[in-house]
Amino acid sequence: MPKTEYRIYVIELSKKVFTEHRRFREANPQFNGVLECLYVGMTSKTPKERFLQHKTGFINKRGHSLSSSIVKKYGSYLRPSLYNHIAPLTNREEALRMEERLALELRRKRYAVWYN
Repeated sequence: MPKTEYRIYVIELSKKVFTEHRRFREANPQFNGVLECLYVGMTSKTPKERFLQHKTGFINKRGHSLSSSIVKKYGSYLRPSLYNHIAPLTNREEALRMEERLALELRRKRYAVWYN
């Protein structure tokens, strides 16, 4: 049986998220309003499929929402130039660490970033 592959992806968010979402603003004190607001995630789907799940409010078989409310409300489009350099990973924990690593790297570059 083939191993599941996990991909890291980045979605650009409307800058409204910074003014309208207190927790997002508090998580990004480094943000100066010049660069974009972003969401970094990890998925076993393609980034495009996952983005569509976020935007449509996808509910899984157990009745749980699999979409981030931030992406559903503020998500604009995928930013492949920020994640295409990351190869798919077969270890879920490693993929979660990579998601966090990319999010923190983008924050250091002064983007405003949300990740789980």
